[in-house]
Amino acid sequence: MAENGNGRQVYFVGGGIASLAGAAFLVRDCGFPGEQIHVLEEMKILGGSNDGAGNEQQGYVIRGGRMLNDETYENLWDLLSSIPSLDQPGLSVREEIVAFDTAHPTHSNARLVNKEGQVEDVTSMGFDMADRLAMAKLIVTPEEKLGTARINDWFGPHFFETNFWFMWATTFAFQPWHSAVELKRYMIRFMHEYPRIHTLEGVTRTPYNQYDSIILPLHKYLEEHGVDFTLKCTVTDLDFKEGDGITVTRLHYMKDGAEQVLDLGEGDLVIVTNGSMTESSSLGSMTSAPELLGKGSSWKLWERIAAKKPGLGNPSPFADHIEGSKWESFTVTCQDSRFFDLMEAFSRNKAGTGALVTFKDSSWFMSIVLAHQPHFRNQPEHVKVFWGYGLFPDRVGDYVKKKMSDCTGEEILTELLHHLHFEKDRDAIISTANCIPCMMPFITAQFMPRALGDRPKVVPDGSTNLAFISQFCEIPDDVVFTEEYSVRAARIAVYTLLGLDKPIAPINQYQYDVRTLLQGFVTSFR
Repeated sequence: MAENGNGRQVYFVGGGIASLAGAAFLVRDCGFPGEQIHVLEEMKILGGSNDGAGNEQQGYVIRGGRMLNDETYENLWDLLSSIPSLDQPGLSVREEIVAFDTAHPTHSNARLVNKEGQVEDVTSMGFDMADRLAMAKLIVTPEEKLGTARINDWFGPHFFETNFWFMWATTFAFQPWHSAVELKRYMIRFMHEYPRIHTLEGVTRTPYNQYDSIILPLHKYLEEHGVDFTLKCTVTDLDFKEGDGITVTRLHYMKDGAEQVLDLGEGDLVIVTNGSMTESSSLGSMTSAPELLGKGSSWKLWERIAAKKPGLGNPSPFADHIEGSKWESFTVTCQDSRFFDLMEAFSRNKAGTGALVTFKDSSWFMSIVLAHQPHFRNQPEHVKVFWGYGLFPDRVGDYVKKKMSDCTGEEILTELLHHLHFEKDRDAIISTANCIPCMMPFITAQFMPRALGDRPKVVPDGSTNLAFISQFCEIPDDVVFTEEYSVRAARIAVYTLLGLDKPIAPINQYQYDVRTLLQGFVTSFR
């Protein structure tokens, strides 16, 4: 870790996309020397929740996949327009993604599948008048009036049996007990997607997984500008200047098994990823189930500093309800194309042109998606990789009579093949596949019901040198669980702390667009 020099230093706690974006904005927009930018990351790899790793022998793993959107990810696209492509000289990462997405457009032909293994017609949203009225009322009700209301406080039982809910819940990973405020924000932010939720045509795909397509080129850009990365370094606490206001004076961290401190100089900045949706993730295997773990360092850091100063938020609503925030994903590495061939014929989508295929009658509420292949830079041509997840890991399966959370990778794959009615090919598929389950205790923690003030402002009132850039800081009107939220937070943090008078790409206000409103109204009666 570099020592403070004559110039002011900036320390990013956490090495996810928000910190990398913040570092890039410092270099690009603030003329900041890379040597004075420091990224401190607990893991041995950068990228945070934008992960993607593995090989043919041990199997590949993606804990989750982020879906991008061309119209709503304003600051992400601005950032990626400045980052050179690793594979196509002369193109930016933004241009590379647009070219790939144009060549491989999304149009799902099999969004929902029933227990008979038949693709459902999802043209109709399935609403009754009570559902429509509740939806309209939710959109116009101010957030302060909604407070900590849950989605199932707002909608009756019928709503949760509609095609709309099955598709919306699995596209964005909403649960009935999640925050009504977050659903309202999503409905407004993605209002333009509502008429095509059944095909997901608005989804923008990256050429590979997000680590290979976004994090790697961003990392290389920052390295070339001399940014300092310190991996396997865990920040455990912050000290503050006494008295009113918020000024960080010292960082406490663990490195190489030793507790160390770093005193900040005048003008130095600390930008913290508070909380983590993928913290304490645990992997299983074909023969073992993953463990359910508890809080890790990012939650504990937030708890420590929030107890020291007012205005730094309240982690408890997000960190202390694992039963409401967990679900389980799985990544399957296939040594041949048998499963992909069957799935492409079943779904009528070539891999990479469809979207989530959701088994709406599945006890685990299971979905899978086949990305364009190869999905990893080092993936051999004969190897195929797909991803899936279950929103209800504590329920007993329909064919494998165990909770999903207790199942091995082989058992999860067995359950999936039964739902697809691929029993005839089951043994052949399983014998050449490696299914790696992943339990994520906090994966939808950002959707848990919260009160005003539970999420700290990006730059808290009275702060001179501290900002927050996670999915657990507050950006009015924007939606968590997106790349855009992280990048927007980073841009706000950097510009605000440095007093930079530059515009931040505004949020598209689709709720004021008459055409979008009319299309949404018509869709609700389909």
